[in-house]
Amino acid sequence: MSQLGALIGSSLLISQSDLPAFSPKNIVDLGTVMAVGTTAATPYDCANIATEKERMHFDTFEIHKTRSPILVIVYRMKAILRLLALLLVASLQADNARPPVVSLPVVSVVEGSKPVRQAQDRPNIVLIMADDLGFETMGSYGGTSYNTPNLDRLAANGARFEHCYAQPICTPSRVQIMTGQYNVRNYKKFGLLPRSEITFAHKLKEQGYATCIAGKWQLGTQKDAPQHFGFDEALLWQHTGSGRKHIDGKRIDKRYENPILEKNGATFEYHNGEFAPDLMVDFIVDFIERKKDQPFLVYYPMILTHCPFMPTPHSEDWNPNSIGSPTYKGDKRYFKDMVEYVDHLVGKIEAELDRQGLLENTYLIFTGDNGTDRPVVSMLNGQPFPGRKGSLTDGGTHVPLIASRPGKIPANVHKDLIDFSDFLPTFCEIAGASTEPLTLDGRSFLPQLHGETGKPRDFVYCWYNRDMQPGTTQASARNQRYKLYASGAFYDVMNDLQETQPLADADLSPEQRVIKAALQAVIEHYDQFDRVVAPAQ
Repeated sequence: MSQLGALIGSSLLISQSDLPAFSPKNIVDLGTVMAVGTTAATPYDCANIATEKERMHFDTFEIHKTRSPILVIVYRMKAILRLLALLLVASLQADNARPPVVSLPVVSVVEGSKPVRQAQDRPNIVLIMADDLGFETMGSYGGTSYNTPNLDRLAANGARFEHCYAQPICTPSRVQIMTGQYNVRNYKKFGLLPRSEITFAHKLKEQGYATCIAGKWQLGTQKDAPQHFGFDEALLWQHTGSGRKHIDGKRIDKRYENPILEKNGATFEYHNGEFAPDLMVDFIVDFIERKKDQPFLVYYPMILTHCPFMPTPHSEDWNPNSIGSPTYKGDKRYFKDMVEYVDHLVGKIEAELDRQGLLENTYLIFTGDNGTDRPVVSMLNGQPFPGRKGSLTDGGTHVPLIASRPGKIPANVHKDLIDFSDFLPTFCEIAGASTEPLTLDGRSFLPQLHGETGKPRDFVYCWYNRDMQPGTTQASARNQRYKLYASGAFYDVMNDLQETQPLADADLSPEQRVIKAALQAVIEHYDQFDRVVAPAQ
């Protein structure tokens, strides 16, 4: 009986030997045949169909020899299905027809019409990058100082990476995440992304994505800078101006309450109690609503939680009439409110994706641009963990990475190494974009997002020289447990998170010696790209 069931099931399949070079798969079902583009198929004309008719008669004759009526019926059904498939292909080729959009997802654009987004085709990407927010601030990473229910839920239901590393401060991280290259290759100076660079926004625009950026820019003061780097629309703080203003003889930071922002290069000053992060998320929500029928990229490099530490609209002492902070740091007691407002805004963006029916077709990714600022000490797994922004330690570079796409990203905690050079190739793989002819240091972690093994990296490299001054370069290479600095200092970070006890060469185990040598080779490899000449001895 089981053999008969298998035989009947096989009648609904078309073997590749029956349709040579028709499909890259060994066996395709009839629905797939109906959806395959005609340009990829072998030209089946009337001669093929005539041959198929002869084959039907031959098969029937052969099966009659078995004297089994059931098998005669099964083989006849199989032959009829095969002939119908050939007739359909011939018809599609004759009419030069495109595949049915319901079977083969595409973005079909007819001149003068609205783009029609097909399910699962070129998924949307929303990248949210908090400012100065280390991994220790997240409840899903063991942090207990702040309430982050939305991010914790996304982490529990999606992918959480335990080993994601950024650069020690703002601009270096932004350059690396957008270009897929280590800073040793293309970082020029603080506040600048060289205009010759190709970004992930460029690559996605080439694939038909609508692109948007909102948040902190700090990558060049030219009015067209966001558009030059691939973003169709932009609402930014610190674009052509400093984002600060002199009021009554004081230099006031205008990034939060009643801010100064720039929309597509035009400056707007707000005076009615607006909170810049809310304005930016409203801008993103509006963009999503307008672009919901085509693939889109939203890049949200937050201004939260960077100092000055200020009240948020959820703080008890929020003052909508505040002109901004007169000091650079503000009051660190508000850092908690700022972290929790980050979580609130992430939830707001997720809710909009859900409202538009886009959650299952959107990669929602959250990370931080570097470690937490130095005045802040948080609790991590029951121990105090000081922020060390600006250093190459975990307190300066270890950031959260949480990704969600219901139905595609399974719940998983990943031990693989990820660094900011990996985002561009990942986004290109999501969008089906080529990374040629770019020079990249990153590799796609999309397979890991989907629960597959992928090609995990063996090391994370960090090169840091904020002001490109000779003699101030810092470099390191690490794996999940060990870190080696160019200075020779070697740490077991897993057991020495604050890097207070370098391992002596004389005390290294054979395994540790092998690891140190491998990390040293990484540092020496990237030394060749270092453009900062060391001072003469």
